[in-house]
Amino acid sequence: MALVTPGTVDELADALRDTAPSTVAVRGAGTAGVCSEPADVIISTLALDRVVEHAPGDFVVTVQAGARLRDVQSALAASRQWLALDPPEADATIGGVVATAASGPRRLRYGTPRDLLIGVTVVLADGTVARSGGKVVKNVAGYDLGKLFCGAFGTLGAVAECTFRLHPRPRALRCVSVSVDDPGDVVRVLRRSPLRPSAIEYDGTRLSVVAEGIDAVRELIGGEVSDGLPEGFGVRPWQLGEVGLKATFRIGALSPAIALVRRVGPQLRLSAHAASGVMWIGGAIDSAMLAELRAGFVEYDGTVVVVAGPDAFRREVDVWGPVRGVEVMRRIRDRFDPDRRMNPGVFDAI
Repeated sequence: MALVTPGTVDELADALRDTAPSTVAVRGAGTAGVCSEPADVIISTLALDRVVEHAPGDFVVTVQAGARLRDVQSALAASRQWLALDPPEADATIGGVVATAASGPRRLRYGTPRDLLIGVTVVLADGTVARSGGKVVKNVAGYDLGKLFCGAFGTLGAVAECTFRLHPRPRALRCVSVSVDDPGDVVRVLRRSPLRPSAIEYDGTRLSVVAEGIDAVRELIGGEVSDGLPEGFGVRPWQLGEVGLKATFRIGALSPAIALVRRVGPQLRLSAHAASGVMWIGGAIDSAMLAELRAGFVEYDGTVVVVAGPDAFRREVDVWGPVRGVEVMRRIRDRFDPDRRMNPGVFDAI
């Protein structure tokens, strides 16, 4: 297996062109654990690590794919701005965040990568460099490749540069936490109120609400106020070697979705973006439990995807399952990469 580390967009294009017809895996920091087959060549984006342009007055930044998100946030902090993405993987790169559509608790208020991405430079499997969008928020010229590449897991080509709209950095961070076995009623009260929390997170025993106007939140739901986030806020509920699942569900079905997980595996750990319809499940999960969870979440208009786990388990199951849109994604991939060079095995059923 060969390793190539391009330092410019042109070098990235040359690398994809020169390695044909070999299969290629594009990697950043490797924090996402993409379920793919071994490739002949690994192309690392870690040398593409610059902040290309930051326009504070326009609240826009252009960043290369290999830049680590935490370093970008540090660079933006001087202007009291931030890229409103907070996945829990500390070493995540910009390209990895976009390719996997990674997000965190604050997706409730700010959205996911596809909501913040306004321009992108990508390199296709044949070495063609393509650009979409622009450097201003209202630019609508051309096809929106950015939204197409978000969540494509590197199957359509390599993300090289991204342009995002930014937000002002919050002046203060305050949080209300309340212990609750079933957070459904509390979340329902919050959703019906005029409050706009940045995040509503459930870790299996505690509901944490991050918001401005935190006193109003406390009056509404009770709990304890803190000037920081609770330990483990937004962290995925599994450890190395365990199986980790991402489940989606109808927002109003939070309580029965939690009850389903506890019934299938009382020992399983869970956390949820409680007002966004996303749940993370981790622990000793076997194929029978996965099938039961998938059958249950279908009742709540949801899906269950394997996002982490031992190689043997991933080979045993269909990691994607009956996810809406997968067949469309496979057809799009075949148009962009008919030889299936890029990240082979992703989106393939067993």
